[in-house]
Amino acid sequence: MPKQNQKFIFVLGGIVSGIGKGVTVASITSLLQSRGISVLPIKADPYLNKDAGTMNPYQHGEVFVTDDGAETDLDLGHYERFTGLSLTRDSNFTSGSVYAHVMDLERRGDFLGRTIQVIPHVTDEIKRRIITASRKHKPDITIIEIGGTVGDIEGEPFLEAARQIHRDYGSENVKFVQVVKIDYIFPSDESKTKPIQQSVALLRSKGIQPNFLIVRCKRPLSKDNQEKISLFTSVPQNHIIQGIDVATTVYEAPLNFKKARLDDLILEEIGVRPKKPDFVEWRHAIQRVKSMRKHIKIALVGKYTEHSDAYISVEEALFSAGIAHGAKIEIVHIDAENDNVGDMLKDARGILVPGGFGKRGVEGKIAAIQYAREHKIPFLGLCLGLQTAVIEFARNKCGLKGANSTEFDVKTPHPVVDILAEQKDVKNLGGTMRLGSWKVRAKKGTLVAKLYGKQEIAERHRHRYEVNPKYHAALEKNGLVFSGFAKSDARLVDFIELPGHPFFVATQAHPEFKSRFLEPHPLFLGFIGAALKQ
Repeated sequence: MPKQNQKFIFVLGGIVSGIGKGVTVASITSLLQSRGISVLPIKADPYLNKDAGTMNPYQHGEVFVTDDGAETDLDLGHYERFTGLSLTRDSNFTSGSVYAHVMDLERRGDFLGRTIQVIPHVTDEIKRRIITASRKHKPDITIIEIGGTVGDIEGEPFLEAARQIHRDYGSENVKFVQVVKIDYIFPSDESKTKPIQQSVALLRSKGIQPNFLIVRCKRPLSKDNQEKISLFTSVPQNHIIQGIDVATTVYEAPLNFKKARLDDLILEEIGVRPKKPDFVEWRHAIQRVKSMRKHIKIALVGKYTEHSDAYISVEEALFSAGIAHGAKIEIVHIDAENDNVGDMLKDARGILVPGGFGKRGVEGKIAAIQYAREHKIPFLGLCLGLQTAVIEFARNKCGLKGANSTEFDVKTPHPVVDILAEQKDVKNLGGTMRLGSWKVRAKKGTLVAKLYGKQEIAERHRHRYEVNPKYHAALEKNGLVFSGFAKSDARLVDFIELPGHPFFVATQAHPEFKSRFLEPHPLFLGFIGAALKQ
């Protein structure tokens, strides 16, 4: 693509992290899509992990998985849910992957004896990844979110790469959006703009002048504050956009940006001609959210319940399914390590057991599944939720005392969940599981086939252990239905269900990754529909 046809928008942080850059990128992308503009969102993460795959959810929230098997930052989940896009590994890379590639080239001798430095070699690799992805996917605009804050040491090469792309492609093709936060002094609650001024000054010291500021705030900015921010940052007042806290749902954010004409202003600045806006369906969905009258409690039994982003895709999938049914979903987080999980489920109209790794909390998940099965409470299991459902059924319905997964007990007398032979010699943990989109064939006549409305299914996976084929016959004999197997390997169970139960379905996959705000996932729709009938 000629340089003049490549357009870039960089979304950068202020001096505080976790204030909504990902939602900002997702909102801008959805607004531009409504104007007929194609957009490629990219998340560039400065941390040194090669990808997010080995990171604990307490560190960075959930690990999001793309169709092509990339283990990525959770912000790609925001991008997909807001936009309906199915992204690839081109939309996320880290410092770790950049440095590893540069050092591989050095070891191979590609630099012909030169001294390898952050500038230009690391910055060149960052630029190459951004520009190559843009040329490959050919969007009208590529939006790049740089993780972290403007003052992070590890983020310096990314800011420098962004500055160089601006130099190479020109200000008419490259724009900068900085997400900042207004401060409120305790206890007076007086608003202060100084942190914004300082964060912009720090960004300008890197050679970057923001074209737009998204100001995160809990109430509308005063005219005085807008004038002061504009004066000290050289950003025009109409380019200072209020990212005010939303009252009902994060999906209101694009509508708030729309009111500020952010899409018009960006397209005018970057020189792309839009079509007439079409945001009707989005507005209707938000209106449905605000008019919901039904209310149900769903118990989410997990072990990362203290981190608000650990199960974010699951929670958003429940929320979207609730909208479709006109029901507000109250998610009750239950720590699977609690000794009396069963007692905490009495008010739940549905029970969901999500994925996870490691032994901690497993017995609590098994107890929750037993409660759901015996009390006829709708149950949905995801990934580890399927494996623990198989363990519970094996112990309590098949009489296989001590049944377990070899992940949790290598000496179990009944390894109903086990690692496949081809996985046993794998040494590295990162990127070595069953990852990405796998085709599944649902069994005709099952609830799963009915929910999807078809037998050919593709879902995203992220796991290493499988239901042990040696126990398939015993489990089926006692009433467990294997309602879907991987098309490529009939040994691999992807769905189970229990006939005669209001809703008892589990999948080895992560369907939450394919749920969208405007298009809820069929499994979650079925689960919430069954819960509403309780």
